Amino acid sequence: MASSDLHKRRTGAVARGVSSVINSYVDRASGGTLTDVDGNEWIDFASGIAVTSVGNSAPRVVAAVREQVERFTHTCFMVAPYELYVSVCETLNALTPGEVEKRSMLVSSGAEAVENAVKIARHATGRTAVVVFDHAYHGRTNLTMALTAKNMPYKHRFGPFAGEVYRVPMSYPLRDGGLSGADAAARALELVASQIGATNVAAVLVEPIQGEGGFVVPAPGFLPALSAWARDAGAVFIADEIQTGFCRTGDWFASSHEGVVPDLMTLAKGIAGGLPLGAVTGRADIMDAVHPGGLGGTYGGNPLACAAALASIETMRELDLVTSARRIDLTLGGRLRDLAAADPRIAEVRGRGAMQAIEITQPGTLTPDPVTTGAVSAECHRRGLLTLTCGTYGNVLRFLPPLVIDDSTLERGLDVLAASLDAVGAP
Repeated sequence: MASSDLHKRRTGAVARGVSSVINSYVDRASGGTLTDVDGNEWIDFASGIAVTSVGNSAPRVVAAVREQVERFTHTCFMVAPYELYVSVCETLNALTPGEVEKRSMLVSSGAEAVENAVKIARHATGRTAVVVFDHAYHGRTNLTMALTAKNMPYKHRFGPFAGEVYRVPMSYPLRDGGLSGADAAARALELVASQIGATNVAAVLVEPIQGEGGFVVPAPGFLPALSAWARDAGAVFIADEIQTGFCRTGDWFASSHEGVVPDLMTLAKGIAGGLPLGAVTGRADIMDAVHPGGLGGTYGGNPLACAAALASIETMRELDLVTSARRIDLTLGGRLRDLAAADPRIAEVRGRGAMQAIEITQPGTLTPDPVTTGAVSAECHRRGLLTLTCGTYGNVLRFLPPLVIDDSTLERGLDVLAASLDAVGAP
């Protein structure tokens, strides 16, 4: 088989630390399906980890990249600038929450966006402390590993990590014993006051819905309370919307569900239809605090990625993918809740839009069950459904279908999930 041959080549060429969810090698992809080099089809509930929201080869994106690659592929914006970079920044400034004057900078990845947001916040405030949360994931660079909570596989034996990073409890409704969002925020901020000191905090960095940490949706009121505290304390409130942004949760950005207007936002993943692009967008007074030359990078805002981003955002508008995410929510969330009602291993269904998950525990308890979770995911793969696990305890199955997936493919994927849960063992 072609995939087996490729896997043998991979073993001799690719570093062992770079892993993959499946050992089949993709030949082509479209809409909600992937086809491997042996002709096997997979229903895609991963979207390259929330990247291919507009599909794997959206016509506008393909045309825009093809046109741009014939013009030029690179000049480095810091050397010889070009309009596409400016246009993407203008688009992000207008699209992100808040009516304040904004500025943007472009980078090549989500981790790079987070790094720069922290740099900007520290420079603008003259402070050093960064507040992050339990279960958070912000990237794999040295600084973003420090910001990330989970040890294995992200942090194990890669230290020492960057300093002045302080972790406090997240609002995790399933495991908080009914704690309200406001009370969960007060719990976290009390630790900030006593262990860090408000006047030392440069930034509060939080995912509006946690990604790798388990698709944890904080209780209502948690994010507004953090934002208000940061404003009063003179700290920068940074929303990491790398996984939640660009229509994924049924709004353009997850912060908008509670009317939160972040000071800075980090963006990537769904921004450019699969091409590598990230951004920091936020208040002009904060973004412009950094001296000329203090921000940048050789590939940041590459013209091909910028062309793809503009075409991707046009596609989101043209196809109304905000509404599509809400449509997916009705089907996906409804089927997941039906499964949970019949299966005591599913402790909770959570998420918004086309970003949903089930947390699997030992029946009748909150004891995580990563073994069953892994087995269900593997069974899904065997039956042709690509799923991802996540969560601090490895016991969450997450679902991120492309926003252009059709109802029939979505339902077929959910049928496979149901059959896989049954196959792993009756509750």
